[in-house]
Amino acid sequence: MYTFSKRLKIVSILLFVVGAIGWGTSYVATHGLTLDDVKVLLAEENSHHGAEASHGEETTDATHHDVQTNAEAHAAMIHSTHDSDNHAEEAHGEVAHATDAHHDDAHAEHVLHQMHNRPYAALYVAAFFFFMISLGVLAFYGIQYAAQAGWSPVLFRVMEAITYYVLPGGLIVLGIALWAGDHIFIWMDPEVVAHDELIQAKAGWLNKTWFAIRGLIFITGWSLYRYFSRKFSLAQDLADVNDNRNFKKNFRISAAFLVFYIYTESIMSWDWIMSVDPHWFSTLFGWYVFASMFVSGITVIALITIYLKSKGLMEFVNDSHLHDLAKFMFAISVFWTYLWFSQFMLIWYANIPEEVTYFVTRIEDYNLPFFGMIILNFIFPFLVLMNSDYKRVPWFIVMAGIVILFGHYIDIFNMIMPATVGDRWFIGVPEISAIVLFLGLFLFIVFYALSKAPLLAKGNPFIKESEHFHY
Repeated sequence: MYTFSKRLKIVSILLFVVGAIGWGTSYVATHGLTLDDVKVLLAEENSHHGAEASHGEETTDATHHDVQTNAEAHAAMIHSTHDSDNHAEEAHGEVAHATDAHHDDAHAEHVLHQMHNRPYAALYVAAFFFFMISLGVLAFYGIQYAAQAGWSPVLFRVMEAITYYVLPGGLIVLGIALWAGDHIFIWMDPEVVAHDELIQAKAGWLNKTWFAIRGLIFITGWSLYRYFSRKFSLAQDLADVNDNRNFKKNFRISAAFLVFYIYTESIMSWDWIMSVDPHWFSTLFGWYVFASMFVSGITVIALITIYLKSKGLMEFVNDSHLHDLAKFMFAISVFWTYLWFSQFMLIWYANIPEEVTYFVTRIEDYNLPFFGMIILNFIFPFLVLMNSDYKRVPWFIVMAGIVILFGHYIDIFNMIMPATVGDRWFIGVPEISAIVLFLGLFLFIVFYALSKAPLLAKGNPFIKESEHFHY
């Protein structure tokens, strides 16, 4: 039986509090910015870029002296010839100056709006990232029951503890989405919708009421499966040796859940992520998000299992179980890369304006995180976990797992930030604070759930096979 240690409680609460303070501070600081502050910032950026440009165009003084002398003579001649035209040009210049001033004000307002969006977007990215881990584990758990897998029952209690976060995590994500409103989803802004025919055509689906109802349906369905599956799993531990009724119930509801999950996960991906870019869509997007949450969930199963094993609490887990978890981490990383490339290559090659704009924005403004996540999510885990022996070494799995989780956080970051903050992105105080906040909450909930039941699902009919599993 696992005991939630006082030290871990303090650490998780401290992380939550520090993260909340950091995010709140950044929120107040960002919303304290005014239009004048942004204009000063933009002027400094323009002067900096102008200085760089002029520095790149410097030549020798001797050459400039000859050019300047000729230019001054030529300018004097033109001035004497066209003096009468200057008055008309000055009048035109005043109109142009007024237009430029209006354009500068509009640009400054746009940048201010992006900067105000940043704390909301940072909070949303972190909230969704930790939620998708628990939802990915729930799918993996359901697959194990539906497939009647013999290797994995020794890991069921870890999976059940992680999925305890599905209900609070899902409600938090949905709550942030509704609270942030048009800071994340532009289709929630009536003024934008009034001038956008494409969003108006989608208004039957993309409206706040129906968005909230769908979200509650998803969360309710996932949570009910998690509740009954856990209930049957614990009941099976108390049943007679030959009484497998609870296991059979779990098998049936798991098969039904996976059908429900396939549909709702795709719709959730459209609603909670893809609709931040309401002009863009991809028929592959649901699978792409699934791959990200699936590999992230499996990775966290491996990390928590290794942690508990290091504390001497899961002696029944052997290196073959770790090998299979690492094998899934490797395989789903390759699967994620296949989906990423399929989506990117087909859209980029077709070069249809309304489709390719999604990737143009990310390549131009998010070049490093966009291509960097290929290294984090594919190249690094591929090279580290390709060797079968390395899949049995805990510290190799931990190293690969940390990189994979960071890479998939960047993946969610790339999905949300371009549509909300544009080129004003940075991984700074709002982003790090939000991660720390939800990390503390996630650890507290998961390890609290771990302490509520024995770490071995002893009543599972495949438990002996799982304990003696060797590959």
